[in-house]
Amino acid sequence: MSSRRMAAITGSLLTASFSAVMILPCTAVADDQGPASSKGGKAVDEAPAGVELSTTLPSRITVDNSSQKTAITATVKNDGSKDSGGIRLLVVGFDGLKVINVQGCSAIAEKDLPEGSNSGFSCPVGSLAAGRSKSYAVDATYDLSKAGKICLPVQTTDGKKTFWQQGPVPFGTTNPSPNAPATPLLLGTDNKPVGPAGDQLPKTGADRDVTPLGAAGAALIAAGCAGLWWARRRQEG
Repeated sequence: MSSRRMAAITGSLLTASFSAVMILPCTAVADDQGPASSKGGKAVDEAPAGVELSTTLPSRITVDNSSQKTAITATVKNDGSKDSGGIRLLVVGFDGLKVINVQGCSAIAEKDLPEGSNSGFSCPVGSLAAGRSKSYAVDATYDLSKAGKICLPVQTTDGKKTFWQQGPVPFGTTNPSPNAPATPLLLGTDNKPVGPAGDQLPKTGADRDVTPLGAAGAALIAAGCAGLWWARRRQEG
């Protein structure tokens, strides 16, 4: 075989190897969030006849151990037979889980955040047709030395009624991986932080009982909380 032909074959092999290296890592780090789950959710105020609203979160997320970044898909859906009318979705973070951005949504001012939360976004869903859903890409960080929780209330656009609320529900792991590139967290699992007292969950508030979040008037105003969680102010009459 001539040296010229050998060089050509060697070059082709190197090119193929380089292509494989460029492609494979992308596949390896893809975050499989598993099936969507409505765990930790319940109906609150009665929805209009024919409207059945709920939300879902991924059953699993992955936190980058160096940057603490993670991605979450929050979905609101209408499984009823009629359009929902105007609604909004809130995405609110607690403790170690901080919501950095939600695509297409507006940040809730710090003074208007519910007590105990560290971040939140309001998403104007509009009227959701029967049988339809709408998903939002949530960018967040997760401090693995703490517990971390997220809450998804679905409200009327003026915040006077909360038709559904998922959470505050935790993401966490009982098997932290401090030396791994990333740590997988499961929905509905309390986080067990890494450290000397890793067998003891930090005391960050009361229990996880869910009470609904609402707002007085059209503006998004923080409602109080019972301990860490939510208490809803409702306009009478």
